[in-house]
Amino acid sequence: MALSRKPIEIVEQGNHQLLTKAEHWERVFLADVAQVQNGFAFKSELFTHSDGMPLIRIRDIEDGYTENFYSGEYSEEFVVHRGDILIGMDGDFNAATWQGVDGLLNQRVCRIIPTTVSFSEKFLFLCLQPYLNAINAETSSVTVKHLSSKTIGEIPLPLPPLNEQHRIVAKIEELFSELDKGIESLKTAREQLKVYRQALLKHAFEGKLTAQWREANQGKLETADALLARIQAERAQRYEQQLKEWESGGKQGSKPKAPKPLSPLTVDELAELPELPEGWGWFKLADVSDVSGGLTKNQKRNALPMKRPFLRVANVYANRLQLDEIHDIGVSAQELERVLLRKGDLLIVEGNGSIDQIGRVAVWNGVIDGCVHQNHLIKARPLSIVSPEFVLNFLMSELGRQFIVRAASSTSGLHTLSISKVESLYIPFCAWGEQSLLLDELASKLSEAGQLDQTIVASLAQAEALRQSILKKAFSGQLVPQDTSDEPASELLAHIKAEREDALQTNRRRRAA
Repeated sequence: MALSRKPIEIVEQGNHQLLTKAEHWERVFLADVAQVQNGFAFKSELFTHSDGMPLIRIRDIEDGYTENFYSGEYSEEFVVHRGDILIGMDGDFNAATWQGVDGLLNQRVCRIIPTTVSFSEKFLFLCLQPYLNAINAETSSVTVKHLSSKTIGEIPLPLPPLNEQHRIVAKIEELFSELDKGIESLKTAREQLKVYRQALLKHAFEGKLTAQWREANQGKLETADALLARIQAERAQRYEQQLKEWESGGKQGSKPKAPKPLSPLTVDELAELPELPEGWGWFKLADVSDVSGGLTKNQKRNALPMKRPFLRVANVYANRLQLDEIHDIGVSAQELERVLLRKGDLLIVEGNGSIDQIGRVAVWNGVIDGCVHQNHLIKARPLSIVSPEFVLNFLMSELGRQFIVRAASSTSGLHTLSISKVESLYIPFCAWGEQSLLLDELASKLSEAGQLDQTIVASLAQAEALRQSILKKAFSGQLVPQDTSDEPASELLAHIKAEREDALQTNRRRRAA
């Protein structure tokens, strides 16, 4: 949906603090100082990834580069140059000065072309985003919000004297330059923390965090064959328990299957895997856990009398559960045990289109009783001798992610995992005591990194608050001193209106000729 009120009405309402102006200023509509040029609907069948002219779409505006090109003919009037002011007209209504190479102005992107020297282009750009944010906030929409060029032209910009505009721009550029340096340093620190976290995970599963423990326990460490035997024993024990529960429960659902004998990984498989510390072994996820799928949502389930809370892909993120929106689903008694979640279950996202999102994994915390899961979430229930957090952290490590990405298939750009592919993921394994120590060491160091990250996030929030404070002072006339020799804003407004009227008269004569 579009905006139901005019921008001037939003300003007069007074709910957005950056839409203020100094008393000695005037207001001028954007259409009186600039042209709003809509983008062109270029033919999508001529879009390419490398050939032709760069094509600027909404998502490219802030990035300053484009991944799409246009191989067809085009008019020069739609060529965007570096420094041009662009606005995305769907979604969040972001404005930016184009920082990339020359490209084509695509539909739903507009360009702001100044038409007078009586209004600073840089000052116009500084004013734009607060007004766009206010329009966005006041635009109701069920799906994507839309912005019209008419609405943009009706934005009532603040109009200081021209010299004051230049002083404001110079002061803001000075202050923002220092602020941006600090923000860039903070963002760099956050990126370094990401690298540090991955380095910690790498060291953890190379055995470096527990090297002293292994040194102190020389002669007591189990071999990979001993670990395999321990896993075999628990798999057999788990099967006997499942069989007993199935029989005592009236034999509902499928009869549990006896576990197949496990064999060590082959020489060829081990040759592709990194060497592990003494006392560790490589296994497949199916060796150390029960892997299963979930429920398929369909209309028939609405008629089932048993309803259970239902965990979806949207609830599972990387080492995080988002449980503020949980739906119910019908479940039959025969399938309940298979899909019922228990605390400590690993949840792995089967597919979400993007290779960056596939294989998100989290541990179920058990906060919702009787919760089940959908078929796009693959559940892995580790043996009691395997810590869920141990597997979780490995799958979030760089090597674990490589295994997930390698296992994922792609059909027309859609990356997916399957139960069999999750079962075949390689997992390092070691004795319970070393697992526990590794997780303690990892938690301690990651906690320190997390606290530092929170400090950086708070500093970034303070920097943004300072930026808003600078803009508020600027737009209220408090950032730079007044100069009585400046041409009053009222006279400047009269000049702008006269220029605008002359331009309209010229256009009328041209159309009449």
